[in-house]
Amino acid sequence: MKADKHPFEAARVAALRRYDILDTPRESDFDDIVVLAAGICATPISVVNLIDVDRQWFKAEVGLGVRETPLDTSLCAHVILEDDFVEIPDTLADCRMADNPLCTVEPGLRFYAGALLKSTDGYPIGTLCVLDNEPRKLDDLQRNALRILAQQVMHQLDLRSLLARERVLRHEIDHRVKNSLQSVASFVALEQNATNSAEAAGVLESVAQQIHTVALLHQHIGVGDGLDHIALDSYLGRVVKLLGQASPEAIRISGRFAPATVTPKQASALAMIVNELAANSAKHAFRDRGGTIDFTGESIGDGLSRLECADDGQAAGEFKPTRRVGLGLSIIRASVSQLGGTMTSGQTADGHRTTIEARL
Repeated sequence: MKADKHPFEAARVAALRRYDILDTPRESDFDDIVVLAAGICATPISVVNLIDVDRQWFKAEVGLGVRETPLDTSLCAHVILEDDFVEIPDTLADCRMADNPLCTVEPGLRFYAGALLKSTDGYPIGTLCVLDNEPRKLDDLQRNALRILAQQVMHQLDLRSLLARERVLRHEIDHRVKNSLQSVASFVALEQNATNSAEAAGVLESVAQQIHTVALLHQHIGVGDGLDHIALDSYLGRVVKLLGQASPEAIRISGRFAPATVTPKQASALAMIVNELAANSAKHAFRDRGGTIDFTGESIGDGLSRLECADDGQAAGEFKPTRRVGLGLSIIRASVSQLGGTMTSGQTADGHRTTIEARL
């Protein structure tokens, strides 16, 4: 017999669709679970089965060789109407499945056991089930294992859903930040055009330059969407290139970085350090003349990496600290602390050098 619809079918299907898992490729995280379930329960078939509107779709399976079947012959469509765990020792002795061709045609599905997969709001979206071609029963250990493995399936789905929502939120924040920067830049441009004061125009031009720099760096400093590791050399190379494009023409910014792989969190902290070091040097080391700001990154052994910023601004140590310099230094120190590193800074024969060492 064909299964009835769930009493809250629309809400149930909506809960399933929110996971955005249907028709995705096979993944080892789920394949491993069905292999383990089949091994523990000593069955030839195990499935992560999701019940859609008119089909049952398998995120993972062993022993079937297909990814979906029609809902009309689905055993799990009956099970999602029942308790959290259902075991049917002999399907031909069960009125719901006695006439199901999947059970009656040899070699039929004669045994079924499944643990419900429930969404965070309590709707059954499918099952983790095991099947056999012979009538049988599970023992208590096997039943408990199947329940626990079903929970692991849902932990995976819930985590992926959470990460997807986080990405959407991050993109929304990114969009709003870009709009805010554009609004502030437009306001500064209006004020710059309206002022008759050369001094005020210079200050506004400096503000506009900072906004432009922040806008260029915004999408590069917040990295790691969907990534476990970042190629630091190419990433910091792009950041330095953007800083060079945004800096005054008389100031040249360059960078040379040895190949390294870091986490997105480490990459963002290092990009923040590079940005603030370049901003402070460009603002205070050269005054009214040009010069160079050179970044280098290398491994120095024993798991340590070194980042250096050197400029040839002879006036680098002569300026008096201002609120802007203090804020920049605070940002640098916080980022270095986040990396668990150390920082030294001082005058050189040619200008000024800052050295940061950390385990990356």
